Amino acid sequence: MNRKLLALTGALSLSMVFSAGCSTKNYVRNQTTPLVDKTNELDDLTAKNTRDIRDTDARAQKGIQGAQAKAAEADQKALAAGKSADEAQGVANHATTRVTSLANTVANLDNYRPVVETTVHFGFDKADLTAKAKQALDELGQDIPNTKHYIIVVDGNTDSTGPADYNYQLSQRRSSAVIQYLAQKYDVPAHKIYVIGLGKDKPAASNASSAGRAKNRRVDIRLMTNTLENQTASNTPADSGTQPR
Repeated sequence: MNRKLLALTGALSLSMVFSAGCSTKNYVRNQTTPLVDKTNELDDLTAKNTRDIRDTDARAQKGIQGAQAKAAEADQKALAAGKSADEAQGVANHATTRVTSLANTVANLDNYRPVVETTVHFGFDKADLTAKAKQALDELGQDIPNTKHYIIVVDGNTDSTGPADYNYQLSQRRSSAVIQYLAQKYDVPAHKIYVIGLGKDKPAASNASSAGRAKNRRVDIRLMTNTLENQTASNTPADSGTQPR
């Protein structure tokens, strides 16, 4: 009897131990599973935040680089614009200086005296220099290097044929042909030339005949100076009986 009771008591004790062990494992499992799940969830969230931060940083770096590139481009454009403005100002200042110089020359035109004069003629409605016209300009051009403080007065003329406005333009084209020839061959600067386009307003002969109209299709060129030295030199050949050119 005592043995049976003792055996039964031992079996119950073992059963209670096993039951307690299982209960403890279940309890631990029930308590730790949510923690593990939460930890995994936090890991996933951390990984996502890390990716988002990297993406945000990449976009920020790209935006910064783009802004820097645009700023550099804007600086280049600003420098180019400033350079263009400086060049334009330089051209304007140069033009102003030339205009002022020409204005002073015109204002003092009465102080100038001719060194040598010549006339070149043109065909009907033409503004091209003939071989004879170039020869006349070359004879005048030989005196340019030896003339101090000179100017060149160029008067363009036409006959009376055609409208007045057209004749003014034609006289300007004829004057321009003379100026270009002297500038290219004799290095005459633009501020040394005083141009007048007179059209048909200053005839050298009557326009009633073809011969007279031919004489009026002309450009008169005068090399002038305001120094007495050149005036004396230019008067010497005439005083000695030599015919001026």
